[in-house]
Amino acid sequence: MTRSIVQEGDNGVVLAVYVQPKASRTEWAGFHGSALKLRVAAPPVDGAANEVLVRFLAKEFSISASAVRIEGGAAARFKRIALRGLRLSDVETYLRRKGLVTA
Repeated sequence: MTRSIVQEGDNGVVLAVYVQPKASRTEWAGFHGSALKLRVAAPPVDGAANEVLVRFLAKEFSISASAVRIEGGAAARFKRIALRGLRLSDVETYLRRKGLVTA
């Protein structure tokens, strides 16, 4: 299952994410179709939700914000996020630790 959500990219991994803006707090919220669902505590105005999304992912994966790039869907709820410098196994381990995926 994680193979459709997380894929190896050129310099890291690409994560499929569905974003729900204007939430009370920024947090993982399970799945939405074939993407991880993420509630974001910012409105989808002037890129605010995307900025919060990038900062959240950088913090969660212990990488710099410059290593997080929205590859597709910047103006949509479904997004493809590149996480530079991470391996597929790193992200899968993180997702298991958070209880988002199982073995």
